[in-house]
Amino acid sequence: MLQSTRNQAIALAGLSQAIDLVQQVAKTGEPDEAAMATSIASTLKVDAASTEDVYGGLKNLRPGLEILRRQLGAQGQIDPEHARYSAQLMLLQGKLSASTEARKRVRAGVERAAAIARDQGVLDETVLEILADTYHEHISPLGPKIIITGERRHLSERSNACRIRALLLAGIRSALLWRQCGGARWKFLFNRKRLLHEVDSLLREINAD
Repeated sequence: MLQSTRNQAIALAGLSQAIDLVQQVAKTGEPDEAAMATSIASTLKVDAASTEDVYGGLKNLRPGLEILRRQLGAQGQIDPEHARYSAQLMLLQGKLSASTEARKRVRAGVERAAAIARDQGVLDETVLEILADTYHEHISPLGPKIIITGERRHLSERSNACRIRALLLAGIRSALLWRQCGGARWKFLFNRKRLLHEVDSLLREINAD
């Protein structure tokens, strides 16, 4: 992928969208299905022509771009829980990239899920279960464990646990894409204004279509 601020912003929007969906599942049990389909599909798309193509086009990332805009904005707009999940997923992605065996097993799980999704759709229960198990068995043990906060009645449902883990894997996918596009923690900290400018530009591009 081309290393550019634009592509980094797109990948961070993908990460933000996945995290927001985790929060929706944990707190309401009712995630935005269209946004979730975009996030899960991005996990299954191993080979893509462009950064936008990973998410099926820019328009599918509007929720993530709007959330990222708030996270890059004034201090009072930042959701600390969202920021914590983001930092933890970036850390886990780094540990995954350092483990050849874990990467191989994750890819195998994603390929199994993708084969089923081609016939049943990306939000099929079996697809989500495979992705959830892949995250739980091969990424979560790399540590640190991400503690999800929310309503106990939603968190205790097995289907929601699967959705959350599958979405965390989607977050890992976007964090990897961000690294591939030249992203680094110091760039995120010191290039916030440049990223914010790019996010605004991407939102204008979506609105112009």
